[in-house]
Amino acid sequence: MDDNVTSKPQLNFFEDTGGRKGIFKWILSTDHKRIGLLYFYSIISFFMVGVALGLLMRLELLEPGGQYIDANTYNSAFTLHGVIMIFLFIIPGIPAVFGNLILPIIIGAKDVAFPRVNLLSWYLYVIGAFFALSTLVFGDGPADTGWTFYAPYSVNTSTNVSMSVLAAFILGFSSILTGLNFLVTMHRMRAPGMTWMRMPLFAWGLYATAWIQLLATPIVGITLLMIVAERFLGVGLFDPSLGGDPILYQHMFWIYSHPAVYVMILPAMGVISEIIPTFSQRKIFGYKAIAFSSLFIAFVGYTVWGHHMFTSGMSGSARIIFSILTFIVAIPSAIKVFNWLATMYGGSIDLKPAMLFALGFIFLFLIGGLTGLVVGALATDVHLHDTYFVVGHFHYVMFGGTGFAFIAALYYWFPKIYGKMYDVKQATIAFWVMFTGFNILYFPMLVVGIMGMPRRYYDYLPQFHVPNIISTVGSWILVTGLIMVIINFFKAKKISAEEAKNPWGGLTLEWTVQSPPTVLNFDEIPTVTSGPYEYQNKEER
Repeated sequence: MDDNVTSKPQLNFFEDTGGRKGIFKWILSTDHKRIGLLYFYSIISFFMVGVALGLLMRLELLEPGGQYIDANTYNSAFTLHGVIMIFLFIIPGIPAVFGNLILPIIIGAKDVAFPRVNLLSWYLYVIGAFFALSTLVFGDGPADTGWTFYAPYSVNTSTNVSMSVLAAFILGFSSILTGLNFLVTMHRMRAPGMTWMRMPLFAWGLYATAWIQLLATPIVGITLLMIVAERFLGVGLFDPSLGGDPILYQHMFWIYSHPAVYVMILPAMGVISEIIPTFSQRKIFGYKAIAFSSLFIAFVGYTVWGHHMFTSGMSGSARIIFSILTFIVAIPSAIKVFNWLATMYGGSIDLKPAMLFALGFIFLFLIGGLTGLVVGALATDVHLHDTYFVVGHFHYVMFGGTGFAFIAALYYWFPKIYGKMYDVKQATIAFWVMFTGFNILYFPMLVVGIMGMPRRYYDYLPQFHVPNIISTVGSWILVTGLIMVIINFFKAKKISAEEAKNPWGGLTLEWTVQSPPTVLNFDEIPTVTSGPYEYQNKEER
């Protein structure tokens, strides 16, 4: 080869359209990165609808009594808010977006194992989302049951439960196909030399998640179909007036939906496990402990569904067993947190926006986890069940955990995907606005829940007025921070390709390819010779 010839960067995946034009270069593409961005734009759009519904509810709760919407509209609003945030944002969010964008690159593969199935997963997601949102205009309005669709009310209400349930059923298929694709990809397509113990921890988080998606999701699919059968055929599965058992529905629903909590949080933990060693420039402490704790959480997560039903008539011995199991699942979560803190100890910590959101994740998740132990304990759960304490706990885990990790991942991998850099100063300000608004919004819910305010009601007693004012003001601050995040990404300016290639000094494989990556990611599949976080050897490379 002529040494004077300078190799030019290949076309990146934005430029290489595969010969397609217009919208078809996106909706017919099987490139995992384009599919990841399709998910990203879809999920963010639905997320903003969910945020708008949440703001509407908080505005209604600003004062006691009816203000802006009636009780029925409020019930439909919080049901649709829950369906959108759970099924359209939190569950698919990190796996579908960053799993597609980053997983194949971070394990040294050219694509996922089944690219066409991957595209089909996105189509199913969009169809499911269409069904969920179509309840706004078709039938008797959105379901008013809450996102859990508890029987027998969901069987008897005249609102559009069937459409909402069908939406969740279709979204379940999307989740199963994504999980299956990732499992096969990680088993069969890792780069030469990338043993399981050299696989990055983000991939480990997705691996554990994929097993839950594959094994637990069919259960909720069958359960939701049984709701539809009950509504149209009156077969008497869950309706006690027809001889059915509503407790059976709760068992079947939570057998899936509690493991689904870990579908939401395990990928988030994987993101944090990538960010902390990079911004500490230090080898992660307890790699094997973090990797295996993901599998342990996925396994034990199947056994704790009963703690949602302590007040539903469960036997005393069963309640004690489920309470103990709930405490056991806290152990692997604590292992991760302790190892993250040990990694930072003595490290050269760089408080860039991604790291700030990762630290915010740890703080908020700790509050969510500790309050989870409170509702997992028998005595306190009986007192706090169906109060706003549960709402506060749930949002600290889900939004404080998965939501902050999603934004952390966005700040971390944005330069790699787009080849551009955002304004770091504005991103830092946005973090503090969001972090402040989040705690002002959700911490009063823990307090007002202990005071006894029930959840799901559109009105409340005057003694709960002040905490609700504080929460509503917090929602305005939090949304201001979200708007700042979105505007910053829209204003992202171009920087040199060399700087965008590895702006944070990361050592995992995605930082070795050009920004944005090419269609096939690598000019030549790399051979891995060491672990992903060997920062002590960085100077020797």
